[in-house]
Amino acid sequence: MIRVLIERHIAEGLEQPYAQAVTGMLQAIVRAPGYLSGESLRDTQHPLHHYILSSWQSEAAWQRWLQSAERQNALEAIRPFLADVERITMLEPVVR
Repeated sequence: MIRVLIERHIAEGLEQPYAQAVTGMLQAIVRAPGYLSGESLRDTQHPLHHYILSSWQSEAAWQRWLQSAERQNALEAIRPFLADVERITMLEPVVR
């Protein structure tokens, strides 16, 4: 299993259109093969800074979603509301 952290900076004044547009992406991701779970979080000190933390069965499952037409279409829908490009970090459990 891997987890993926996506950081997005929403452009000021565009929070509501972003929230509406991101709903389509959330609907598509739950149907993606290998998707396990996810949550959307907002920085309490910087409310325009959003994080999406998702869990995937494997890196291959994430890569399929990352490259999918569904994700690309959804990303195009939210891109106008972003102040910067999204930042993606893949994480894996630390085995001790």
